[in-house]
Amino acid sequence: MDGIRTAPRGEAWNKGTLVGQKAPFKLQKIWRTRTRLPMQNQSRELTLFDLGVVSKLRSCDLVKLRVRDVCYGDRVVARAMKRQQKTLRPVQFEITRSTREALKSWIEFTALKPDSKLFSNCIRGSPHFGVWQYA
Repeated sequence: MDGIRTAPRGEAWNKGTLVGQKAPFKLQKIWRTRTRLPMQNQSRELTLFDLGVVSKLRSCDLVKLRVRDVCYGDRVVARAMKRQQKTLRPVQFEITRSTREALKSWIEFTALKPDSKLFSNCIRGSPHFGVWQYA
């Protein structure tokens, strides 16, 4: 046992941070976010947030949504279905009126085609262009 040395233990990388499942958003925080995003002219973030709340999809599934998944022609559908990447189970969700309006304005603003992704990888012209990468 004399020849065995152990490295001194350093501080854990996650010491002092909350680990594990986080508490869900409270209704008050959801509505506060929904009202602040339009005031700041962040239509992409509002659309992404609204769609995430109503669909309860993981972010990896949200960013893979295409226009054809939520639109039929030029009309945003009231009910959509998406297969989850992690579980491979189909998830059907209802799109609320306010979310449909946000989706329609986002699609018109960005002039997306039916095969296009709803949320592109990065935002050109944003102050964070080149810094943040949206998947």
